[in-house]
Amino acid sequence: MPAKTNDQNLFGESDLNQELIDQMLNEGKADPAADPWADDTLQAEIQAARTAAGVMSNGATHTATAERAPSATTNAPAPTAVHPVQFMPLTPEVPALDQAHGIELLMDVALEVSVELGRSHMSIGEILALRTGSVIELDKLAGEPVDVSVNGTLIARGEVVVVDEKFGVRITEVVSKARRLATVG
Repeated sequence: MPAKTNDQNLFGESDLNQELIDQMLNEGKADPAADPWADDTLQAEIQAARTAAGVMSNGATHTATAERAPSATTNAPAPTAVHPVQFMPLTPEVPALDQAHGIELLMDVALEVSVELGRSHMSIGEILALRTGSVIELDKLAGEPVDVSVNGTLIARGEVVVVDEKFGVRITEVVSKARRLATVG
């Protein structure tokens, strides 16, 4: 096998270097640094395209179509009129809702209603000593109004009644809105 030269790889092919690439790219060109847009034919085509589009060589546009000379070789379409784009607003206007309609949307929401008969404080020992029959003494007297809470917020007071052998509460007082808001915060 002949010795490998610097310009050949393992397969006997010549390695491409930048000089060889430049030579291949510039074949047939006298000066590789020459402007590729300097060709007179190319410049004539660019000027014809500008004229067909209604653009003068300085960037301005023709104002009248009569100024353009009709070309027998090009059948360029007439320039298209340009108009600014109009978009719809991003946030649509919301119609004013009456309050009765808004509350109707909430009518089916379920809430927890609880009635508190009273409270008591007991030690852990007393709670562990509870058995069947034990009695827990509450802080309210018999017949005293009970508290009615909705989701943990006191909204009314009432008295305990029996309805068809079940306990119920008859509302006797509704807590003021100001007092309800004070207990929420």
